[in-house]
Amino acid sequence: MAKEIKKVVLAYSGGLDTSIIIPWLKENYNNCEVIAVSGDVGQGTELDGLEEKAIKTGASKLYIEHLTEEFITDYVFPTVQAGAIYENRYMLGTSFARPIIAKRIAEIALAEGADAICHGCTGKGNDQVRFELAIKAFAPEMQIIAPWRIWDIKSRDEEIDYAEAHNIPLKINRETNYSKDKNIWHLSHEGLDLEDPANEPQYEKEGFLEMGVSPLQAPDKPTYVTIHFEQGVPTAIDGKKMGAVELVATLNKLGGENGIGLADLVENRLVGMKSRGVYETPGGAILYHAHEVLETITIDKETARMKQHIGIKFADIVYNGQWYTPLREALSAFVTETQKTVTGDVRLKLYKGNIINAGVTSPYTLYDEEVATFDADEVYDQKDSAGFINLFGLPIKVKAQLDKKRAEKN
Repeated sequence: MAKEIKKVVLAYSGGLDTSIIIPWLKENYNNCEVIAVSGDVGQGTELDGLEEKAIKTGASKLYIEHLTEEFITDYVFPTVQAGAIYENRYMLGTSFARPIIAKRIAEIALAEGADAICHGCTGKGNDQVRFELAIKAFAPEMQIIAPWRIWDIKSRDEEIDYAEAHNIPLKINRETNYSKDKNIWHLSHEGLDLEDPANEPQYEKEGFLEMGVSPLQAPDKPTYVTIHFEQGVPTAIDGKKMGAVELVATLNKLGGENGIGLADLVENRLVGMKSRGVYETPGGAILYHAHEVLETITIDKETARMKQHIGIKFADIVYNGQWYTPLREALSAFVTETQKTVTGDVRLKLYKGNIINAGVTSPYTLYDEEVATFDADEVYDQKDSAGFINLFGLPIKVKAQLDKKRAEKN
């Protein structure tokens, strides 16, 4: 089988896994050509020096695909509009970054005439599913190589041993070897002391948090921010119009400074196990909150209830790597329809990890102060509620009466 593979396209981050995969592929697949592809989804300095490293470790070339704008606009914002948060806490930072990267890798693999696509995802994780489902959607005949499922390496320590034996430079060491994933939306931390849910995350420890500070270290003075939405899409902060990338980056800064968006959770992985992770999503936490607040005055009750149900399913779909499916597209169509009136301004107060509502307005508001007031009004006849309650409570009353009759017979 190995001799049939002459050219492999590798999903390349420059981290531990993919760094050692390049020489491993060449050793195990008859010195095949390895083309590395990195998707830039806003991971910043992690891309520095990547091309030199890829070439030095055996790749023939490196593609760096700049996908951040598309990532935010076409994947992140539609998920926020859906109100999709996995298991009430995880704002899907890794989950919806994988489909866009895998799609681009598949496109490059087809253009390059590659025989296979390789990824560095472990056989225990969710990312293997997310990558491979996307590849199947765009390159269904392409062979997929997943070294973690077939090689002899069993741990990250053994990976480091392999890297050292092959003179591959690493930015990590054995003692501080958290498994991390970073993009413009979030940063995840897994492994080491976090593998035991009994251990408290070291938020105050220097170097642990990268996108912000612990709430304990946040300023004693609150920060106010106003976010403007147009049909469910955030378009301005404090009256200044911004593109998607600038807007998220701005909220990341504001949220990070105020200790916003930290999540420590044990989640249910798609592959059947529970895993513990710590997530930093400062700007994302603000956007989810603001969008939900705006929907409280712009969407009717029954539509809002249906959106809650769909949000749970939408989160599962994103988490499970099923972005490129008819169901996700159909749910997105429903969500888009609900967002036609989700336009307005949301003012929030950020204070020591808390997001506090400070006012919301919309030209499409469904809130009528004259109807809702506790003062005298001319539009609501309180006597009408008696008939409503009689009809609404009729099943309860009938059951109670019949229960009483049955009890009297006995």
